[in-house]
Amino acid sequence: MNYKEILFTFLLSFILTYLLVPLNIKFSRKFKLIDYPHERGIHKKEIPLAGGLSFAIPILILQILLYFNYKLFGFEKAIGLQILKLAIGSFFILILGYLDDKRKFTARYKLVFQIIIIIAMYFMGFRMTLLTNPFGEGINLGLLSFPMTIVWFIFVINAFNLIDGIDGLAAGIVVITTAVLSAVSIVFSNQLIALLALIIMGSNLAFLRYNFYPAQIFMGDTGSLFIGFNIAAISIFGASQFKGITTMTLLIPITVLIIPISDTIMAIFRRIKRKKNIFQADKEHIHHKLLEIGLSQKSIAVICYFVTFLFGLIAFGFSFVSKEILLLILILLTLIVLIILYFIFKKGKRL
Repeated sequence: MNYKEILFTFLLSFILTYLLVPLNIKFSRKFKLIDYPHERGIHKKEIPLAGGLSFAIPILILQILLYFNYKLFGFEKAIGLQILKLAIGSFFILILGYLDDKRKFTARYKLVFQIIIIIAMYFMGFRMTLLTNPFGEGINLGLLSFPMTIVWFIFVINAFNLIDGIDGLAAGIVVITTAVLSAVSIVFSNQLIALLALIIMGSNLAFLRYNFYPAQIFMGDTGSLFIGFNIAAISIFGASQFKGITTMTLLIPITVLIIPISDTIMAIFRRIKRKKNIFQADKEHIHHKLLEIGLSQKSIAVICYFVTFLFGLIAFGFSFVSKEILLLILILLTLIVLIILYFIFKKGKRL
């Protein structure tokens, strides 16, 4: 594995993003990409939006550079082409997110275009073929590969979109998630996934400098859709996925993304129970409820980071020790988190 090249790529993504954020702030102000105080918002002042441009652009540039220099990293041409296809899909999801920040599309409109992009990715080779089985070999999906791929992409993309509600929360979770993905990849000598994950990690780490409380800029849908799309794509990167632990590729991000995934599931059931449109936005996400019980934005972000890191350690451990024991620990911790969330939501309703 070319550790020097990997480190250089990580640092380059960090530096490029760090330099671009101040320009992104000026750009957002000039073109009126501003998040104004509103009913569902928690901020009392205007904040520049579409900050995702500052890390999406470096990520796209580096993905394209990886395509042109695939031989330098020892990749086959087919892998280089897949990286290029990832960049193409990422570009279109970036445009969708940017236009949404600019024009405020309806949730259904965004969903339709997300599905179109995901279908294109499926036919370009980004497809879920195995369903994770922690007790043995993965389950071959066969004809279910197509719908499961669409569900996976939509779920991860919108999980990040929903969790991006307070300063630094989404970006911090991205950093921890990609750190776990890259760590497992390095241990199993999968240079491709390590590179792609570290590019995202470096850029979001730099963005977090400006996005953590008090935020100077928000990532907006420009950033949250882009990041969710890339993490979903990396997790099902075909035959090049984590050699030696192929069936764990979905379990790792699912485990690490416990907070955004739990928040998304609860939001869906909450809206179904109340007979509301599942795409209708509300102010009852996890971070909203934690704010209601008196926690600060900074405290909420740090708590969510800790929980994500804890589940990240479990995800990392799946690759090395008894999966049965870790799965039991994962289930117990998940139940504890869900019970805590239940009481948080119950207390929030009484306030």
